[in-house]
Amino acid sequence: MQNGFSISLGLQGKNRMNIKKKLIITGIVLIICIAAYLAADRYLIRHVEIADVNAYSSTVSSISANESDLTDSLTESVNSTAGEENNTAIPVTYDDWNYQSSTVSISITEYSSGSGADALTYFVADVVLSDAAQLMNAFADNQFGRNIIAYTSELAEANDAIFAINGDYYGFRDDGIIIRNGIIYRDEPARIGLAFYLDGSMKVYDETQTTAEELLTDGVWNTLSFGPALLDDGVVVDNLSTIEIDTNFGNHPIQGNQPRTGVGIIDENHFVFIVVDGRSRGYSMGVTLNEFAELFKELECTEAYNLDGGGSSTMYFMGRVVNNPLGNNKERGTSDILYIGE
Repeated sequence: MQNGFSISLGLQGKNRMNIKKKLIITGIVLIICIAAYLAADRYLIRHVEIADVNAYSSTVSSISANESDLTDSLTESVNSTAGEENNTAIPVTYDDWNYQSSTVSISITEYSSGSGADALTYFVADVVLSDAAQLMNAFADNQFGRNIIAYTSELAEANDAIFAINGDYYGFRDDGIIIRNGIIYRDEPARIGLAFYLDGSMKVYDETQTTAEELLTDGVWNTLSFGPALLDDGVVVDNLSTIEIDTNFGNHPIQGNQPRTGVGIIDENHFVFIVVDGRSRGYSMGVTLNEFAELFKELECTEAYNLDGGGSSTMYFMGRVVNNPLGNNKERGTSDILYIGE
């Protein structure tokens, strides 16, 4: 009897141990599944806030007095520009590196230097517009939200762009002031932003000191929310070697030598776009933020701003990707572009 009782207790103990192990394993699997879902929800699953941006912008423009006034002024400006173009009748000329019309001038130059770990390749686009509204924005798949991406070249082709660069990857985050083509999409101040105005100017500003409505009233056409600012009144911004942008999990650091995309301004409607390739020994290792700022300063820009970089850094011109992303000619998806259309 004692032996049987002991065996029974032993079996019960083993069963309890097995149940405990199963519960532990189940708990671990559940935690892994939850973590996987949260990661996918944060970085992969699309969160569409506006399913048709074109339709939305048309609706907002028609029902909002401010936007309607803005649209009217833009229409008059574009019509005036078109009239001037018809009067001057300047033929459009272009090649692999240049584009010239009566309203747009684009000239792209490639710069290469060094070798091995000191190799550097970057591309400078000097752009002069006749109308600030010619600098447009486009969202991936014509949708607004998080984790909606497409290649810069795909976005450019879908919008008949002559020239395009990747934007600020607004879709990776859910804050910032986002005004695109004169329409407010987000008003969650968070960082130092960049504003393009209808008078042809471009200014770095503190999002936390204003609102999207105030910016729109002041004549802002597009905003970008990434950073940091590189130049302020022609002077390199302090502490670029220690600044970090969006330090939340999943973001790559912006310090060190990196591929980079940025925009600067020389004068009204006279912009400079620079894309630096990187992370490719023997071709281009990239630049630091201070070095990036110096490139804009050497080109006599008064203001300059850093955009999303790394694998996103892409310049598109006349049907081709001009640069060599990460040294292997492979683009990375992005949520938005800045572009100039035909």
